[in-house]
Parts: sequence; C-alpha cells; structure tokens
Amino acid sequence: MAEKKIMLGNEAIARGAYEAGVKVSAAYPGTPSTEISENVVKYEEIYAEWSPNEKVAMEVAIGASISGVRAMASMKHVGVNVASDPLYTASYTGVNGGLVLVAADDPGLYSSQNEQDTRCVARAAQVPVLEPSDSQEAKDFMKFAFTLSEKYDTPVILRTTTRLSHSQGNVVLEEREEVADKPYERNIGKYVMMPAMAKGRHVFVEKRMEAMAEDGCAFPVNRAEYGDTSIGFITSGIPYQYVKEVFPDASVLKLGLVHPLPKKLIEEFASRVDKLYIFEELEPVIEEQVKAWGIEAAGKEIFTRQGEYSANMLRRALLPEGVETQAPASVPARPPILCPGCPHRSVFSVLKKLKLHAAGDIGCYTLGAVAPLSVIDTTICMGASISSLHGMEKARGKDYIKNWVAVIGDSTFMHTGVNSLMNMVYNQGTGTVLIVDNSTTGMTGHQDHAATGKTLKGEVVPAISIYKFCKAIGIEHVVEVNAFDLQELERVIREETARDAVSVIITKSPCVLLKGNVFPDVCAPVPEKCKKCGACLVPGCPALTKREDGSIAIDATMCNGCGLCMQLCPFGAIEKQPKQTTAGKGEKK
Repeated sequence: MAEKKIMLGNEAIARGAYEAGVKVSAAYPGTPSTEISENVVKYEEIYAEWSPNEKVAMEVAIGASISGVRAMASMKHVGVNVASDPLYTASYTGVNGGLVLVAADDPGLYSSQNEQDTRCVARAAQVPVLEPSDSQEAKDFMKFAFTLSEKYDTPVILRTTTRLSHSQGNVVLEEREEVADKPYERNIGKYVMMPAMAKGRHVFVEKRMEAMAEDGCAFPVNRAEYGDTSIGFITSGIPYQYVKEVFPDASVLKLGLVHPLPKKLIEEFASRVDKLYIFEELEPVIEEQVKAWGIEAAGKEIFTRQGEYSANMLRRALLPEGVETQAPASVPARPPILCPGCPHRSVFSVLKKLKLHAAGDIGCYTLGAVAPLSVIDTTICMGASISSLHGMEKARGKDYIKNWVAVIGDSTFMHTGVNSLMNMVYNQGTGTVLIVDNSTTGMTGHQDHAATGKTLKGEVVPAISIYKFCKAIGIEHVVEVNAFDLQELERVIREETARDAVSVIITKSPCVLLKGNVFPDVCAPVPEKCKKCGACLVPGCPALTKREDGSIAIDATMCNGCGLCMQLCPFGAIEKQPKQTTAGKGEKK
C-alpha cells in the first residue's frame, strides 16, 4: 500500500521534484516560496543552493538543463521579474534536461510589494504554465511539468500561490524516477541566441505553443466535471476548491494547464452549459482569451481583480440572498513590528534622532517606515535603495542628499545592492549607504547567503566580506560599527553623511532570532530612578510598556537584553540583570 503523508504545498512540490528525478535546484528565498528549497535540500540526490538572486538561480538551472539533467529554480512572483531576462531567452533555446521554474504568487499581499500575476509574464515569454489546486496536485503537476518540458522542448512554469504553498493536504508518496542524463550535443543554432538564431527559434516557439494548446485538450491536468449544466465554471488552482465548496453540483472545467489554453476543450464545455463564469484570482488571463474567442462568459465584472478569493466571496457574488452574514470575530489588531532586541531598531533610533530620511529596501527593516520609528521614506524593490538615493543626488545635488541615507540588509545587498553600489562609484555619486548586516536573510525565515559563510546544505564555506567588497570597488570611506553602540553609531553617521563622496556604514549585529544567539541578560527598570520621561519608549520595543502611573515595565520573557532602552535612559533607571535572577515583568527581586 502506497505511503501517504500530510504535506504543505511547498513540501509537496519538493517531493515532486525528488520523484521526477531532479538533480539540480537553485533558488533565492522569498515568501511564499522559501520552504520549497528548504525541503528539496533534504533529498541527498538533489544538489540544492541558495543563489545570490533569482536571475542567477534561473541561469544555474538553465545551465544544468543544457548539460542534460532535470533542473529547477524556485522564487516568489517578484523574483520572476529578476529572473525574466534568462527566462525569456530560455523560452527560445528550449531545454535538454527538463527545466521547471516554480513561481509563487501572493494574492492578498501577505508578504509582497505588489500583486502581479505570473501568468502574464508567462504569456509574454511564451512559456507554458501549470497550476495545481492542492498538495497532491502540487506533487503530481511538478512531475508532469518535467514531462511537458522535455516533450515540447520548453521551460515550464509551475505557478503556486500563498494559499497553496502554506496549506496542507494528503499526498501519496511514490518512488524516485531515475532519469538518465541526456547527452549534450553542441548546437549553436539552439543554444546561442544571436539574432540570426533567435529568429529561427521564435518560429519554433510559436509552433510549440500551438501544438501544446491542441494537445492540452487531452492532458490529464485539464478535466471537465459535468453536473448541473445550467451553470458552469472555468477555474484553476485554489479557486477551484472554492467553486466545489459553494457549487458542488455545478459543471466545472478545471484547468491545470492555464497557458496555453486548450481552445477546443473550452469551446466544448461552454457549449454545454447555460451560464458560464470564469473564476480566477488576479488578472483576467483566462477570461480575456475566452472572450476573444467569442465565447460569452462572466468574470471580472462580477469578481474582483484585487486580493485573494474565497468561498464567501463567491457566495456573496452569486448567492447574495443565501449568505448568512455574521460579524467577524473581534480580534485585536497586531501590527507588524521589529522584534525585541532587533539591531535595526537601534539604527533607526539614531536616524530618527538626526532627522534623516532613508531610502529603504526589501527586508525586515522596511518596518522602519511606520510609527514610532518613521524613518524609511521609500521601498521599491530589491536593491533600489542605493539606486534611488543615487538618482536623488543626480536630480537635486549633493547638498540635498546630506539629509538622506540608503538602508539595505546584507542579503539584499548581495542580491542586487552590489550592482547599485558599483553604479554609484562608477558615476561619481555622493551619498551614504547603511548596510544593516544582521548575518541572515531575516524576513523569509533566516536563510544563509554568500556573506554568512554557510550554504543551503549547511556546509561551512568562506564568507564574502562586505567590507572588503566595498573597498575593492574603490570606496575609500567604509566603516564597520556595532549597531547597539549608539554613541559611536551617531558619530559615524554624522561624519559620513557630511562627506562629498560615496561612503558605506556597515552595522554589524546578528539577528536576535538566529540559532545559537544566546542573550544571558535582560533589562530591568529601577523604579526609584525612573522620571517617567518616556525616552526609553521612543523606539517602540514591544518588551517595554508604560504603567498607569507613567513608570516603565519590561517584560523579561520578551526582552533580549540588547540595552537600547538602557542607553536611551538619561537617568540610569534601567539596568541589566542575568536572566535567571529576573522575576515577574522585569521587576527587581
């Protein structure tokens, strides 16, 4: 009897890669895709790595495919933007060993700066897209993706979403397929995309997509479920689950291959139902194509283009009188906030004191935009903090930029910040860059990167020195400082922002949540010294609260003993104590 296991969608994708005989996996961590690689690495048969960014990850997978093995790259939807350069060309070159890109979209913006739909990218790149609707399909579609890739000589995108990535379901486990390495044969007409070769390959791509659309009518991932033909739905992915929940008796065309679309199958289904709805999250990718074929259907005029769909949304749209309205449970709001002891809070406290603006980036430190820190002014994409600061200086001049800094994390700096910093140097910019080095990729769950000295597999390797890199590209003024040394940090920031040159400040303090990061002390108030001025509360550390009488309480179970509050107190009303001697809510015994 086959073994069954409850798996996250991301875990099932990794299992599908294992069973498909994948040998190389490359990725950059990004929610909701991160757990794919963290599960892939558990299979010794697969080489798995964290790449510096998604473009590199895609190129690693492409190279492995050309050499003749099955390979994959994984990333979140905005990472596909970074990887789009090699992806678009890989569509032309095709593959040798199967090649799959797993792209995790984020309807509802749970952890992203936009809600883009990867299907739109795939349509422009002319790359087929498979979209599973549960964990079992996540595994099965991953295997089918490699079959399609090799049969049609194309990279394939497996599109998932946050809901599928982080939902659990039963999965039937199967044995790994040992796929023989395909021999590599030199073929510059296929793999060297100079204009003359690319013109010929473009013709091949068009024919490939036409053939796949025709053959897709018989693919097992596309199926028509006929029931009550007075109402029919065309849907895919997680929205399929909502349709089945709300309209269990309706006719449903469930598409597993969402690009290219199986025209004949859709036409046949549409002809057999009285009223046709297209239920798809985000962009009307299926809807626009179906309507372009002259098929009457309802879609985005009823359902929204924004956010994540749900069964209740479908009920409200089509069964408004049959929906019982119930007030949502009263749950206290929990705004995102930096952890107690986070070194970013210390940095932002100094920036706020100095009344500096910060061009921000993607990471935990983006939370410096909100109260009470309110320092970050811009957040665009990975690496943009440095480039946008450079643009400001070129637009408004050196004096203008003295009130600004760029703030970027160590992982994001290795991702694309390096290019932006080189550009500042090359084009003789002026400005101060703060690299807040907490020795991890914090926001996505503490993954390693090229500057931490560990690989995805946990191997200890030489760590790239950010300090030496900055020096090597010609930056004269590079300073390393402890993020929690407020006095020195303020001095350095004042000094570096006054320069008419590119300068870099590297604040080096590890993330408080890193394994092995032990904090022997906690901070505790000294009530008799407290003047109730509130200076210690300004950075917004969640371990600190104000009592009714205005005095300060410190929760010893939350405090990590960073000492920021102690340094901010001008009256010595906070002191450190060993954790084991601290009682209650930070009160002295």
